[in-house]
Amino acid sequence: MQILSISDEVVPAIYSLNVKQRFVGVDLLLGCGDLPIYYLDFVITTLGVPCFYVWGNHDGPEIQADGRVVDTVPGGVCLEDDSVAYGGLTIAGLGGSLRYKREGEHLYTQAEMMRRAWRLVPRLLFNRLRYGRYLDVLMTHAPPHGIHNGPDYPHHGFRAFLWLMDHFRPRYLIHGHIHLSYGYDVATETQYHETTVINTAGYRLLQIAPVSP
Repeated sequence: MQILSISDEVVPAIYSLNVKQRFVGVDLLLGCGDLPIYYLDFVITTLGVPCFYVWGNHDGPEIQADGRVVDTVPGGVCLEDDSVAYGGLTIAGLGGSLRYKREGEHLYTQAEMMRRAWRLVPRLLFNRLRYGRYLDVLMTHAPPHGIHNGPDYPHHGFRAFLWLMDHFRPRYLIHGHIHLSYGYDVATETQYHETTVINTAGYRLLQIAPVSP
């Protein structure tokens, strides 16, 4: 399955009427946070493919050109704290970043994210019973603790993601939040045990083989 994953930056090559010609054969869109709703809506509509997304720490309700206030992505499926099976893949989502200020949406302490990870466990156990494996793709906004982290506290990662990778062994963890243009860690792909951790800030085009049930 060919997957286009995007996060954090409005990329001119994607926010273009030629996007369908540039990305021929894309089967699925994954949004890993900090993207305008209008941008995700445009890509979903233009490519004509399903989209799963999570929120980033800068995301919130958005005022559209016609004055409407929207807080969901038209045509997309929010995968926060949930897991789905699509096209031979099991996919789960945990958005947000470390809490670096008192107020703000989609901000979590290490303990809060660990509780979210625990609440995801029943869905992963169901996946194991139904599909023979816990998880293929874990979508997040922030990175795992110690992998692809930025130098400042807001861009550190979550220990809960390490715990999920240790115990449920997703094939991929795809995250955003770490902007390469800011001079952060240049690594964009790291192997952690059985999981390939990928930084998708901007975009990545991925080929992930589905698994037969």
